[in-house]
Amino acid sequence: MENIAWMAWTLPTAIFFVLLAMTLAVMTLLAIYYPEAERVGALRIPTTRGDRLFLSLIMTAVIHLLWIGLVGTDTIATLPIGEEGFEISSLWLATVISLVSAVVIFRNV
Repeated sequence: MENIAWMAWTLPTAIFFVLLAMTLAVMTLLAIYYPEAERVGALRIPTTRGDRLFLSLIMTAVIHLLWIGLVGTDTIATLPIGEEGFEISSLWLATVISLVSAVVIFRNV
């Protein structure tokens, strides 16, 4: 059971799911008010917003799994918040990389 302790609900996990829900809400509103047409990007196949969201979510999962496997989740900094401080995991760097890759996917695919 100790091997899966990292799967607990943490602040980064909660933020990820809140952002995912907000993304789906925005995409639903965009689909209602601005119907989309398929477009051909770098993959040279027609894609929709939903396709690009799916690709970016898969890329996010791959980036985070590779990061955990290769780098780990060690603390990179501690903010002076509270009595013991607030530790920032290196996994936040993977999240930033994932957000950048999502932007690239939405712009170019």
